[in-house]
Amino acid sequence: MPNWTVVLKEIEKAQRDGDPAPFDLVRRKYLAKLQQHTGRNVICYYSGFMQKPKLEGIEINDDDKNGLMLCAHKMDRDKGLDLFLHTPGGDIAATESLVHYIKEMFPDVRAIVPQIAMSAGTMIACSCRSIVMGKHSNIGPIDPQFNGIPAIGVIKEVENAFNDIVADERYSYVWNPILSQLPPSFLKQCQWAIERSRDFIESALKNGMMKDLPPEAIEKAVNRLTDLTYNKGHNRHIHYSECRDIGLNIEMLEEGDKELQDLILTIHHCFMHTMSNTQAFKIIEDHRGRAHVRLQAQQQTLLQLPPELMNAMREGEPPQIQ
Repeated sequence: MPNWTVVLKEIEKAQRDGDPAPFDLVRRKYLAKLQQHTGRNVICYYSGFMQKPKLEGIEINDDDKNGLMLCAHKMDRDKGLDLFLHTPGGDIAATESLVHYIKEMFPDVRAIVPQIAMSAGTMIACSCRSIVMGKHSNIGPIDPQFNGIPAIGVIKEVENAFNDIVADERYSYVWNPILSQLPPSFLKQCQWAIERSRDFIESALKNGMMKDLPPEAIEKAVNRLTDLTYNKGHNRHIHYSECRDIGLNIEMLEEGDKELQDLILTIHHCFMHTMSNTQAFKIIEDHRGRAHVRLQAQQQTLLQLPPELMNAMREGEPPQIQ
């Protein structure tokens, strides 16, 4: 199957041949091939956070459900779902709602992480029955953040301040200017956010990929994913070997079906080329060519549908999304 360079050459050939949407053409060809190979539904959730890192909307948010609804419409849900995830994370409330919707729609969901699914992306992945990863793939810690400030870090810092001041009141001269910067109720918000994150991932693992494991194994996984003291940073990359040590159900690309490996990586290359060379900064797309695309220039949303659905809309019969 094509590598990064071969995919780019295929896109360039489609451009030379005059195709009006060469990136879409090539990407959708391989999405269809993946579905034919596995017999499972495919939905890809891709953020352009690596190529366009400062754009509003690259994160997981409530608007993403519209894309998932578009793609899930009229799928044979008994075939299960392979969910590609490439995201820096985002809003926990939106994540909880997206996971609830996905699980309601599909009884069997497998996450595929071709490269990076951090923070809330990790939470979605851990909500699936298994996570497909390569040696280059990673997930990340899920400790909650407030505008880049780790909630657990705030709690730990206040605890340190308390212990220092109790031991020697002179420390208050150092700590008081720092503690005075904390707004009212902020500590309680941090505590609630920590509890919410832990409760979510514990429930997801208990009812999903770790349902047959003892409570202590689930507790180990929750602690490793949420403990800032251990991870030393929200951007820490957790690779497959540590995921397995944590107890997560990991399927390795390199250990299984070689054609599946090639198709997954080819699709990833297609999305990376699209994000790098077009105005798209978020794409939610299925194997049938239905896509919910966020565009950079006007910060607008473009719905891309297969020709038969476009014809139905022109005839005044818009498809009902459910």
